[in-house]
Amino acid sequence: MSYETAGQKEKYILIAAAPDETPAVMHSLEELASLLKTAGAAVTGQLLQLRPAPDPGTYLGSGKLEELRELINETGATGVIADDELTPAQMKNLEDALDCKVIDRTILILDIFAAHATSREGKVQVECAQLKYRLTRLSGFGTDMSRLGGGIGTRGPGEKKLESDRRVIRDRLARLSRELKGIEAHRELTRAKREGAGLLTAAIVGYTNAGKSTLLNRLTGAGVLSEDKLFATLDPTTRRLTLPDGEKLLLTDTVGFISKLPHHLVEAFKSTLEEARYADFLIHVVDVTDPEAEEHMEVVYRTLTGLGVSGKPVITLFNKCDRCGVDGRAPGGELPHRADPRADRTFFISADTGEGIEEFLEGLEKCVRAMRVHIDCVIPYSRTGLVNRIRTGGGEILKEEYREDGIHVQANVSARVAGLLAGTDK
Repeated sequence: MSYETAGQKEKYILIAAAPDETPAVMHSLEELASLLKTAGAAVTGQLLQLRPAPDPGTYLGSGKLEELRELINETGATGVIADDELTPAQMKNLEDALDCKVIDRTILILDIFAAHATSREGKVQVECAQLKYRLTRLSGFGTDMSRLGGGIGTRGPGEKKLESDRRVIRDRLARLSRELKGIEAHRELTRAKREGAGLLTAAIVGYTNAGKSTLLNRLTGAGVLSEDKLFATLDPTTRRLTLPDGEKLLLTDTVGFISKLPHHLVEAFKSTLEEARYADFLIHVVDVTDPEAEEHMEVVYRTLTGLGVSGKPVITLFNKCDRCGVDGRAPGGELPHRADPRADRTFFISADTGEGIEEFLEGLEKCVRAMRVHIDCVIPYSRTGLVNRIRTGGGEILKEEYREDGIHVQANVSARVAGLLAGTDK
C-alpha cells in the first residue's frame, strides 16, 4: 500500500467504535494519527461512535455512516481508517457504502513494518505476516469465484479463483517459512556463540518510540537509526558495553511494542522478540512524558508474558526527562510522577542529552555484580583457556594460584561462566 498519490499525501479520516469516550480511547486515536504520519499520510478528521460493540456488518451504525459520508465530502478525504481490525465483511461493506479506500489499524502497521524492514530477516518476517493476514481475508465475491482452465485436458469444474489465490499464498508462505527457519538457525548459532563467551546479556525493551535505539546509541555508539517516529527501527542490534568498572555485557535493541499489535506480526517476529527471552535481564525504556506511560508499561509486560519472558531482573528507565514540559512545566522542570512496581531498579534519564546516564550505569554495575556467582575451583592445565574466559566474560578473579594439580581459582563470575566451569569445583 502506498500513501503517495500524484505527489500528494493521501488523506484519511479516523473512525472508531467504543463503549465510552475514555482517555484510553482518545489516546488510541492519537496513536493511530501518529502511525498515519509515520506512513506519510495526513489526517483530515475523526469520527467516534459510542456503542457497546462495533456493528458486525459495517463497524459503524447507519446514522454514523451517513455522517461519515458527509465528512468525506467536506474534507476531500481519500479514505478512512478504523482503529480496530476489521472483518472482511466490514471492510467490503464500508467500501461499498463510502465509495473510498478503507483500511484498518492492522493493515497500517503491517505497511509501516514493510517500509522500515531493511534486513533480509525483517523483510521475510513482514511478508509472512502480510500473507497470513491476506489469507484470512480472501473471500469469494463476483469475479473472484470465476472458473479457471477449460479446453482439452482441462475439462471439469476447474479451480476457483479463490482456491487459486489461496494456493499461491500458501506456496509462497511455505518458501518463506523455510527461508525463515534457516535465518533463525543462524540467529541461534550467533546466540550460542555469544553465550559461549560468557558475557551477560541485556535486552532493551519498551513501547515504540520510547527511545530504545537512542539509548543503545548513547551507550555504545551503535549508530542505529533513531527518529522521533513509531517503529523507526525493526531489526535487532547487539553491541558490547563496557561499564565504568571494566565489566562487559551485551545490549540488544528489540522491536518496539504497541497496543493492538497484530498477532500475525507477533508470530512472524517471534524469533526476533525472543531475544528478550534469552537475555539475563531486561532494560525497560519508558517515555516519561507520555500521559499513557502506565498503560504502555502494561502493554510491554503483557507482550513479554505472552512470549514466555518472566522472572528476569528489570531495570526501568524513565526516558526523555529533558522534555518534561508537561502540564505547562518548562523542560528540565519537575518530573511527572512515574513508578514501575515490577522493576528491581528505576532511573530517570535522557538518552538524548545524557542526563542521568552516569547514575544508571552505576546502578547497572550493582545489578551485574548481584548476578555474579562465587566459585572456588581447580582448573586443569589442559583447560587453561577457562581462566581467560573468566576475565573476558566479565568475571572478577579474587585468587589465582598455580599448583601441581592445576590452577586454583576463586572468582565472582556470571551464571554462564559458572556453567562452563561446572565439574571443576573443589
